[in-house]
Amino acid sequence: MTERREWAIALHGGAGSVPPERLAGREQEFLASLEAALRAGADLLRGGASSLDTVEVVVRLLEDDPKFNAGKGAVYTHDGRHELDASIMEGRALRCGAVAAVRTVKNPVTLARRVMEGTPHVFLVGDGAETFARSAGVEVVDPSYFATEERWEELQRELEKAAAGASPTPGMGTVGAVALDRAGDLAAATSTGGRTNKRFGRVGDVPVIGAGTYADNRTCAVSGTGKGEELIRHAAAANVSARIEHRGETLVEAVRAVVHDVLRAGDGGIIAVAADGSIALEWNTETMFRGAADSSGRFEVAIR
Repeated sequence: MTERREWAIALHGGAGSVPPERLAGREQEFLASLEAALRAGADLLRGGASSLDTVEVVVRLLEDDPKFNAGKGAVYTHDGRHELDASIMEGRALRCGAVAAVRTVKNPVTLARRVMEGTPHVFLVGDGAETFARSAGVEVVDPSYFATEERWEELQRELEKAAAGASPTPGMGTVGAVALDRAGDLAAATSTGGRTNKRFGRVGDVPVIGAGTYADNRTCAVSGTGKGEELIRHAAAANVSARIEHRGETLVEAVRAVVHDVLRAGDGGIIAVAADGSIALEWNTETMFRGAADSSGRFEVAIR
């Protein structure tokens, strides 16, 4: 039987099929970003920080990094805008907060936490979420803050494909973190810019509690990445927790079952940490940008 870890953390920077030009000569850059975020989270947990504080800090770091599809690096909608989604959940009391389709919030994960702690609600969207952000003192920026040349070029390629009747390129997106702290509390957070060329106010799994994010101290904390519609259909994050609670599966068994048996090849990936500090990282795509660390000395980041 695996010895319980005092603390543990896992993170992801998205799962999917990455266009070759995104990784060409840049793998070390991505790995360095993952390592920096993971080290920040591990240092916090080692020092006694809460899992909730830790996952927020880690996701904020990834939101601020233009290499990832969240915050500063968010992809463009069909209309050439950015619409950001995020959620956060803690496992002790099942408190959670989520926001969707925000356009000026620098760090949507922080707004999601404010929703959780400062309102009687779970989920705020669009203009209402923007109004709450300003009243709550959450940092807002001009929409131009999110603009990056790389993402703009991605949109142009997708628009050309759509005009030619070609299938869209399956991309990678979403960032997330899950953690267990020294007090035995679990937490999860996820953030995304969504899908390139998305239309009609589309919202994926990330802000849907139980689909892209879930945490319960009795079982595990989960963050998903991939095809949001599929993670929603299968309540992927809550599904992992339910398998542990009701089927008696281990964390690794539950995550593998959801990723490889419930979801289809190419749908995405899941990171999770259990109440005993065990970690699971599974994906059915070409890549999943990921990292894991715990109190036993484990510390690793990888892409493929």
